[in-house]
Formats: sequence, structure tokens, C-alpha cells
Amino acid sequence: MQRAAPLLVTLVLAGCAQTGSVGQSVGNFDPKQIAKADIDRVADAHRREVFASVRVLAEKLYRRNPREWKKGGYASLDDALNHLLDPRTGWRLPALEGKHGTDAILLALSAEYSGDRVAAFIAGIGGMLNTAFDEKTEFFMLDDLDPQKLYNSARNLEIAAWKLANAKDAAGNLLLLSNEAATPMQAGNLSFEREFGKLIGNLDLLAKLIADKSNRTIARVTQSVATAVFLPVAMFR
Repeated sequence: MQRAAPLLVTLVLAGCAQTGSVGQSVGNFDPKQIAKADIDRVADAHRREVFASVRVLAEKLYRRNPREWKKGGYASLDDALNHLLDPRTGWRLPALEGKHGTDAILLALSAEYSGDRVAAFIAGIGGMLNTAFDEKTEFFMLDDLDPQKLYNSARNLEIAAWKLANAKDAAGNLLLLSNEAATPMQAGNLSFEREFGKLIGNLDLLAKLIADKSNRTIARVTQSVATAVFLPVAMFR
């Protein structure tokens, strides 16, 4: 019996080394998780979803408007996407004339702009969202996201989606093709609308969760998207 005791302890310790308190392998445990509150993990998840949607929108727009990625001289759509979504650019592209965030969105949908409209539009959206998330890729206990920035970004996306669907050149042609209207023979393609809806829903939910958690109030704005101006995202706190 005395000889069995050390063996029993060894087996228990080995089991502890293999399995965490919630059944996860300790080998997969990230020590950074210790510095995260529940709301930080929620923010991480929402940010991942938001920027995944940005990538989906970029690819959809390039597929609907292949002439745009060809303006950059890229060999393929994938090459254009990789350059546009490269995190090292910080969503600031040299071709955007120094414009960033919502200013880049407006540039993309300006009839006079001759550059890659998809790159300008997506870089504008990505830059605005990056600012709303305080230019962080993950969040910890000492981080303090501002729910107003997230809320304003959601409203700006509503405006951007409307402008995308309605911006035309002098001849009445859409500057960028997105959703396809329904025809008598075929249902419409609303995939862009759905992706924008996912983006807006994620931002609104996260804004509400953070506001509730921190007892802050969001200043809500009601305006028509057709006449609305973009709301500020960078100047809070």
C-alpha cells in the first residue's frame, strides 16, 4: 500500500498536466487569457467577425467589379485582396491621396475618382472600424472600448451601404456594382445587404454590451441615410 501511494500521486499529477479545469488541454492554453475579462473575450470575437465580413465584402466587390482590381496592375484578384487587406498598411493606401476612414469611402464613391474604387471603399471601412476598435487586434482588462465609437460606426455603415447602392456617374451608371435587383425570371442577389447587416448587427450588439457593462449611455442618432452625413468615430473620451 505504501508503494502504491507515490504511483497514485504521479498518475493524478499526470492527469492534471494533461487536462485543464474545463476539460481543455493545458498545452492549448494561452497565458494571455488570464489578463482578459469576459467582455474582452466578447470584444475579441466580435472584432474577428467584423473584419471577416470586411474581407467578404472586399472579395464580393472585386468579383462584381473586376475592372477595379485590374487598375492596380495586379496579376489576380487574390493578389489585389492580399495587398488591400495587408495589416501592415494600417488601412492607409498611398493611392487615397491621404484620405482615411469615411473620407476614403466618400472618395471611392466620387464620380471624379479614377483609382481603384473597391480598394478605397474597403480601406475606408476598414480604417473607420480599426479606429472604433482603438487600433487594437485583441483586448485585455485595462482596455476600454468606447461604445459610442462602435455605435457611430454602425450608423456610418448604413450610410455607406446606401451610397454604394446609389452612387452613379454623370451617365447614370452605378460607380460600383453590388446587389442585383430582382427580375421577372430571377430572384435578386442581396448578399451585400446581408453582409452589411451582419457587420452592423455585430457592432450594435458589442456597443450595447460594453455600454451596459460600464454603465455608459450611447447618444443615439436618427437620420435618413439618403441625406445623412457620416458620424465622427475618432474624437471621443
